[in-house]
Amino acid sequence: MSSKHFSDLDSSALPNPIPTDVTPAPFDHLPSTTTSSTLSESEEIPCTSSSPSSTPPPIHLPLSWPPDATLSLQWIHHLIAAFDWSSKNLPPSHFPSVLPVSVFDTLILTASKILHKEPNCLKILQDSPPSSDSTVVVVGDIHGQFHDLLFLLQDAGFPSENRFFVFNGDYVDRGAWGLETFLLLLAWKVFMPHRVFLLRGNHESKYCTSVYGFEKEVLTKYGDRGKHVYRKCLGCFEGLPLASIIAGCVYTAHGGLFRSVSVPSSKRSKGKKNRRIILNPEANGLSLGSLEELSKARRSVLDPPWEGLNLIPGDVLWSDPSMNPGLSPNRERGIGLLWGPDCTEEFLKKFDLKLIIRSHEGPDAREKRPGLAGMDQGYTIDHVVDSGKLITLFSAPDYPQFQATEERYKNKGAYIVLEPPNFDVPIIHSFEAITPRPKPSSCASASHVFHPLECPRQSPLLESSAANDEIVDNCIHSNSPTIQITTIRLNGDNFLHWSQGVIDCIFMDKGKPATLSERKQPKTRRPFCGMGCRKLRGYDLACKLHG
Repeated sequence: MSSKHFSDLDSSALPNPIPTDVTPAPFDHLPSTTTSSTLSESEEIPCTSSSPSSTPPPIHLPLSWPPDATLSLQWIHHLIAAFDWSSKNLPPSHFPSVLPVSVFDTLILTASKILHKEPNCLKILQDSPPSSDSTVVVVGDIHGQFHDLLFLLQDAGFPSENRFFVFNGDYVDRGAWGLETFLLLLAWKVFMPHRVFLLRGNHESKYCTSVYGFEKEVLTKYGDRGKHVYRKCLGCFEGLPLASIIAGCVYTAHGGLFRSVSVPSSKRSKGKKNRRIILNPEANGLSLGSLEELSKARRSVLDPPWEGLNLIPGDVLWSDPSMNPGLSPNRERGIGLLWGPDCTEEFLKKFDLKLIIRSHEGPDAREKRPGLAGMDQGYTIDHVVDSGKLITLFSAPDYPQFQATEERYKNKGAYIVLEPPNFDVPIIHSFEAITPRPKPSSCASASHVFHPLECPRQSPLLESSAANDEIVDNCIHSNSPTIQITTIRLNGDNFLHWSQGVIDCIFMDKGKPATLSERKQPKTRRPFCGMGCRKLRGYDLACKLHG
């Protein structure tokens, strides 16, 4: 599917002036059915949709904050209707005429106060016995696919007193409507703080949003106030909890499991300065962390660290399951862990759990991991062990929404419903993408789908030579100035070195040295994760990690 950048939309084709009364249909062009199954069933059965309780009445634009400062279901209906209508009728730069900055500020401040007070690991349906008709809906990655989210909410039923929602992170990036997606979920959080729970994904970070489109989306939609809005979003990301435990038996997190970090007191002194830090003290260097350690991790960081003492947030957001036993560094991503079925069994048994639901991997990621099942149905069952199961859940159908190639994955999205009395038997609902697919008028991911220059992998990638200078210059002056690499690393006389695993990489000053030999010392050390890019000589170098 071809896509347009924000700046490419012809404003002459737009309504002018913007109407102040809108009666949109927030759920038009939706799939008619979904399919669902429990893990004990192999056949697919029809799923009955649950519609919102009322049709949104005509709304007035721009939206305003309720005079009594209390959100209502009607206000959320208005928000949905306004976002849906504006996404189809207005250029992104007109977004403030739908949601003024003042209303954005109030919404995100109110939501942030709630989120920052929540613990790292939420305990859902544990303090009091649930009612017999309580259900919990778990949702995976959404990635700015706002219209698919609207269908999911219609199909699963809106949050209510007896219908809890746990969103597993990755609300933004790659899709054109990450801001609408995130703000709608924040509105639900403010309206029903004890029924709607938002966890953090790896894309709720400064690094990912600066690379994969959300920052540019916000700056385009809010213009000269865009930096302010983006900063507020980053601050809100920092408050998102890391994980949840549902009914005492289901653990959910975006990436998954995490390592142990022990901080015993030194024999010489019990003072903080003399504490001896031991990371992963077992002989193999890594051991599973505890829920107590998770509760003490410092989550209020813009980007989870990949080194140092505060590793648990990065593990929870970035780790992946593996079919190989044990724990090992996630060298493909440069942050987080890989864990095997034995670790899943250990974690479930130790904490008396039955199920792990994580997200983080779509069809593109699974295509590169032949040992694990593909994501064509929106979920995979990765580990089946004595104590329970591990499921990966992905809720963005036909992902990524905007691609530079004609061939698409055409995957389904999925969500999981947990029901009483035990909440440990997942009912999985797969659903198709809405059709026709919405037309982007943004910088959504077509500009973030890399077309890398293939380079040999066996030896140092770029030595300081005229021939290699020409390779880089050709890449820089092409339409897609990217180089496919695994690790950027200073390596003796070589300018760049190509190797598996990601430890050190370089972030050069902007500017264009005459030759590669005119390199400067690295300013910082960062991992490359998944597909990322960093500035080098003032140009984007994309890196795509391979196994």
